[in-house]
Amino acid sequence: MHDLSRKQKQMLVRIFTAAALLLAVELLRSTGLLPAGGLTATLCYLVPYAVIGWDVLWRAVRNISHGQVFDENFLMALATVGAFGTAEYSEAVFVMLFYQVGEWFQDYAVGKSRRSIAALMDIRPDVANLERDGQVVEVDPEDVAVGDIIVVKPGERIPLDGQVVEGSAALDTAALTGESAPRDVAPGDTVISGCVDQTGLLRIKVTRPCSESTVSKILDLVENASEKKSSSEQFITKFARYYTPCVVIAAALLFAVPSLSLAVMDPLPAFLAGTSWSDWLHRALIFLVISCPCALVISVPLSFFGGIGGASKCGILVKGGNYLEALAHTETVVFDKTGTLTQGLFTVTSVEAQPPFSSQQVLSYAALAEHWSDHPISLSLKAACQTPLDTSLLTDVEEIAGHGVRAVIGGKEVCVGNRRLMERQHVDCPPCGHPGTLVHVSVEGRYAGYIVIADLPKPDARAAIADLKASGVARTVMLTGDSQDVAAAVAKELGLDDFHAQLLPADKVALTEKLLASTSPNGKLAFVGDGINDAPVLSRADIGIAMGAMGSDAAIEAADIVLMDDKPSKIATAMRISRKTLRIVHQNIWFALGVKGAVLLLGAFGIASMWAAVFADVGVAFLAILNASRCLRVKEFQA
Repeated sequence: MHDLSRKQKQMLVRIFTAAALLLAVELLRSTGLLPAGGLTATLCYLVPYAVIGWDVLWRAVRNISHGQVFDENFLMALATVGAFGTAEYSEAVFVMLFYQVGEWFQDYAVGKSRRSIAALMDIRPDVANLERDGQVVEVDPEDVAVGDIIVVKPGERIPLDGQVVEGSAALDTAALTGESAPRDVAPGDTVISGCVDQTGLLRIKVTRPCSESTVSKILDLVENASEKKSSSEQFITKFARYYTPCVVIAAALLFAVPSLSLAVMDPLPAFLAGTSWSDWLHRALIFLVISCPCALVISVPLSFFGGIGGASKCGILVKGGNYLEALAHTETVVFDKTGTLTQGLFTVTSVEAQPPFSSQQVLSYAALAEHWSDHPISLSLKAACQTPLDTSLLTDVEEIAGHGVRAVIGGKEVCVGNRRLMERQHVDCPPCGHPGTLVHVSVEGRYAGYIVIADLPKPDARAAIADLKASGVARTVMLTGDSQDVAAAVAKELGLDDFHAQLLPADKVALTEKLLASTSPNGKLAFVGDGINDAPVLSRADIGIAMGAMGSDAAIEAADIVLMDDKPSKIATAMRISRKTLRIVHQNIWFALGVKGAVLLLGAFGIASMWAAVFADVGVAFLAILNASRCLRVKEFQA
């Protein structure tokens, strides 16, 4: 019982106490020491009833005073008080007792699911080892400021985002990415909170406060996911709002119509023969017990909550049940290229210069013009340039979206970018037959040459596309600002259905609009990007999926779903989890409605007893919750 909450333990005491008191009263009644009816019997049965049901009665009265009449507390109070009114004392106490037993099991199942997710997301350390005045002291991570140095020992979890200033180690990133392969870090590398230091002592300079750390953002994302309800959850909420008053009215009619007929009709119809008003009151009370909608109200949200938790085990962060549900109906998947399908690790493979410029001059001009950019292409240019860059020569840098960069270097205007930039600057650009990304360079309006940069597809990209098609995705499309030749080569290599190249950000949005218009009414379109340059398209798509880049702020903010390990193969995994979740949701809905509908009919005809009513309420709810807990089990989806 160590994992039970205080409330659950108190409820267990009440259940056992009420059961013991009820058993004692039944023994007294069976031995003749207690009369079968009358005030004494009523008072004796009221004792265990009050022990086990006082809170249900209180909630029913309180909710009625607040205008919330029709809920499970009202139904249970009305049914059991009515049973007392018909002298069905033991039945009234038994129904309330089993209702509370069922509520306890439901609370336990929900608590267990929440604890599983809480344990899964227990990635925020309670303390940080802060270097202060030459000493290492343990402090709350919230008390650590940006720029402070913290120490992380082997076996400890990194409490804050930062940069390694001393030491090297292998980091376990499984809590963030779902992957078991460690990540090696050394001085100068960026590390994020939530990873576990497996091997060496690290001194880390903090770059973000605790409230803005990767762990805090991820925890907030998962904890707030339940606020964005799926259409199934919204349906259940509306269903319960109208369903409960309808069944109360039906129960009232089930009692009133036959009772009035017994009083005024002669001869009686066959279905009324041999019955009395008390029989119909009993049937109406059974009807009320059966109709309690808690199986649906609890199990459906719990299924989506479990599905979101299960996805996070695989390094897939889903911002709400609505996105998880939409993912199951994905018909078209649209990809960005760089950093999404390709590694984004560009390498300069060739430099071609036009006289009087040399290859080294072309590369130096390009690297210097791109000096302040962190774009992968810019990084590859700077990495390939062997000569030191004199940034004092660089002035008036202007980035032209979708085209490139214009800057003044040593008093000369230098343009570095794609062919459209050359055309915009009215620079003659000769045809180039090299495959790969081409970076053209002009100096003072004269064409200087071009640089060939290659970007390899991610190792799992081709398998990811094949897996999506096997999962039922009808169309895969790539949108890129790269050249037509490069886009065609990547699309062919990966097996994509279609591609569009040389696109500006606005072009991507326009093409996404067209693809959305061509999607079937029930189908959904997902866009997969890096979450930084593709924010407009991520927002426009039905589902925006971002490569998390190990906790990129822009990715987490822009997208509906974040893949923490940047693997496109996780998209199909997320779809399988969403479909499993929806299957369980539909199973619970049909199971609960089917059993309740059948027992409701049997109760109306006097065939179902109060015990059948208890099973139709408590038993169905408990079984539905157990089924919902399967959403957390995702071992078959984990790598």
